[in-house]
Amino acid sequence: MAVAAAFTLSASAGFGGSLILVPTLALVLGTKSGVAMAALLLAANNVVKVFAYRETLPYRKAVPVIVLVGAGTFLGAKLLVSAPERAVTIAVILSFVVAFLVESLDLTRFRRLGSPLLAFASGATSGFSGTSGPLKGLAVRGLDLDRLHLVGALSMASLVGDVTKTAVWTDAALLNGGDYLIALVCVPLMLVATFMGRRFNKKIGERGYTGLFWTVMVGYTGRLLAGL
Repeated sequence: MAVAAAFTLSASAGFGGSLILVPTLALVLGTKSGVAMAALLLAANNVVKVFAYRETLPYRKAVPVIVLVGAGTFLGAKLLVSAPERAVTIAVILSFVVAFLVESLDLTRFRRLGSPLLAFASGATSGFSGTSGPLKGLAVRGLDLDRLHLVGALSMASLVGDVTKTAVWTDAALLNGGDYLIALVCVPLMLVATFMGRRFNKKIGERGYTGLFWTVMVGYTGRLLAGL
């Protein structure tokens, strides 16, 4: 149920799957194994998402953000993070608060300038914590895209980040053949959940999507606060 809910939410908002999947699998499998398994499942699901939104993928606009997300993810997944987890959590929350104020005040110029930095930071935090939801959402939000292109950009950024983590953690023996078999078994569920999520996205309109976007953002921030 958690996997299905994660895939549906991810397809509806473009991100948010890790909000459900990471804590669920960490609880069942243990922190490291759960985070690694979540990355594998989300990577496979993001392939389906990119296919589902193939007509609204803003390649040109999204490339800088995607590259920086990938670079940050590789760094975060490969290296030990020297900063205390509590400090990183506080930094992510503060970034969310500042970005929310920028969004509320419609400071589009500042939002665009901060997008590359947020993209790299989202990849780095995702690489060692398993989730980069708030920062990735804000980085792509700064591209000023319409609803469907925003979901397309988020799907591409998520795909690059999750594939990078999966490759690094497979090399580190955190993932094995059995895990890949589980991901393969979940493909039918990914297809059903993704196209349900896309259908929901098309029905809610721009205003409804904005509400969904910030609901997911608040969900991520609430989870971070709970961990303090």
